[in-house]
Amino acid sequence: MSEKIKLGISIGDINGIGVEVIMKTFGDKRMMDMCTPIVFGSSKIASYQRNLLEEKSFSFHIIDKIEDARSNRANMLNCWPEEIPFVVGNETAEGGKYARESLNKATQFLKEGKIDALVTAPIHKNNIQSSDFNFPGHTEYLQHHFGKEGALMILMNDKLRVALVTGHIPVSEVASKISTAGILAKLDTLNHSLKTDFDIPKPKIAVLGLNPHAGDNGLIGNEEGEIITPAIEKANEKGILAVGPFPADGFFGSHKYEHYDAVLAMYHDQGLVPFKALSFGSGVNFTAGLEIVRTSPDHGTGFDIAGKGIANEQSFREAVYSAIDIYRIRQRNIDLKANALKKRAKGSK
Repeated sequence: MSEKIKLGISIGDINGIGVEVIMKTFGDKRMMDMCTPIVFGSSKIASYQRNLLEEKSFSFHIIDKIEDARSNRANMLNCWPEEIPFVVGNETAEGGKYARESLNKATQFLKEGKIDALVTAPIHKNNIQSSDFNFPGHTEYLQHHFGKEGALMILMNDKLRVALVTGHIPVSEVASKISTAGILAKLDTLNHSLKTDFDIPKPKIAVLGLNPHAGDNGLIGNEEGEIITPAIEKANEKGILAVGPFPADGFFGSHKYEHYDAVLAMYHDQGLVPFKALSFGSGVNFTAGLEIVRTSPDHGTGFDIAGKGIANEQSFREAVYSAIDIYRIRQRNIDLKANALKKRAKGSK
């Protein structure tokens, strides 16, 4: 593929570290060899953050139309004209409002094909809520906008991929939300994503139990025997190589994850606590199961360090790399299928 990827970027909460990690990432001009970054924000955000962080060597190319984006610059698309009240390091209604407007605009352009993939900077899940954003997070928002059930959150780095059966729900609701059909659907989505997004022809997936010691044969809980194991067996019948259920603590503690292409955890912290402990700030959040490519860094808004110039951009940079890689893999697979169909059509004549 000779044409560079148009990479849309939502700014996240304006009072957090989102714009800082964006500027630090694209301050390395080599990044523009791989993509044309288009940040959805405003010239006022660009100017304020640049002055606040004293990023004298970096500037955005400010544009009013996406068609004016320069391929060799980090572009900032003006999405609103008004002055913006900044309270860096604080949760404010305005922080949520402009994070929402940036995300809405980027999503619109993604639907219209004006950008190829999306990287989202961190939002605050409380202040972004509104009449048009009533979702626990990006994953659910994008699932709604792209009209497909079954979006799957995958946290990943170069050694580990962790997917979740349940996402942003209270721990008290987890047991009632898992089902054999639901786990099987997640395994199906995960298996398909490993093949089509990561070029792994025969994925091997580890499945974690819900209870301590994976239930200890029913002593500590019955979900493993009644729900999880049947889902694994049904997945195997469909040709999905799923193994488990494993006790989560021993699985990660003994490095068993190194022998699998991905891990399916039952709930958020079961998978993400060990992942973040092992990823050292280099993790990426990828939304699998949708027709579009979206990634994000694995950290939050960072209000406690916002405006201090000390935020680490490594996770955001990895999110950019991952979005580019996954988009290219998908396009290559599309091209391969199209060529195969052409050959088959010629052979049938």
